[in-house]
Amino acid sequence: MAVSWRNWLANEGVKHLCLLIWLSMNVLLFWKTFLLYNQGPEYHYLHQMLGCPTETKATFGVHLKIVGDWTERFRDLLLPPSSQDTEILPFIQSRNYPKLYIDGPFGSPFEESLNYEVSLCVAGGIGVTPFASILNTLLDDWKPYKLRRLYFIWVCRDIQSFRWFADLLCMLHNKFWQENRPDYVNIQLYLSQTDGIQKIIGEKYHALNSRLFIGRPRWKLLFDEIAKYNRGKTVGVFCCGPNSLSKTLHKLSNQNNSYGTRFEYNKESFS
Repeated sequence: MAVSWRNWLANEGVKHLCLLIWLSMNVLLFWKTFLLYNQGPEYHYLHQMLGCPTETKATFGVHLKIVGDWTERFRDLLLPPSSQDTEILPFIQSRNYPKLYIDGPFGSPFEESLNYEVSLCVAGGIGVTPFASILNTLLDDWKPYKLRRLYFIWVCRDIQSFRWFADLLCMLHNKFWQENRPDYVNIQLYLSQTDGIQKIIGEKYHALNSRLFIGRPRWKLLFDEIAKYNRGKTVGVFCCGPNSLSKTLHKLSNQNNSYGTRFEYNKESFS
């Protein structure tokens, strides 16, 4: 028996229905975190942008959560009715799609993470989104940039969100191992909920098993370790997440250490 969209949403409320849209555009880099769509006096943000254009790939990906009338209408314009009630929507089908006009590229404080020799990138929850452009850029070609060591820390409560970045993180990890640069990127994933971890971390994501931790980072210890292994260097700190996380990292960045390491703090918010 067919299940209606509303019944599915009511019975499967814990699951997120995400729409993966791939669009083509002729820009080198698209640094804006969200797409900003104008509808008369209203503006709408389309969450989340994960795949970002690089010099060799002029496409980007968007995960769109269906949460209201506007997003439902947007879904209806893109997908045929037969595919709207599925949990994982199919890839682009052979049909005509509306043309979307996108302003950009726009600058972001996180562009500067490529201009430090050492950078610490910390994301809280959906705050991981702005880092997609950085990770995709490094995956495309890391050699032109000053960056030689990246600490990537992601704290997240929703285990389902991990799926969106798992493939990208695995590709990045494997790339640097194949190029004999295993110390280039240090990935640490912190999850506060344990339900469903075994469904996410399997053989496919074997490279991330040892980088997944339960709980929250010990920030003071983390800063001490980074300072110790990067003596006398300037470390760029980039944060996107809750205010409490931002304040903690800002405070630690301003503290002195005995290794002569300097931390420069930067942040981006969704406000």
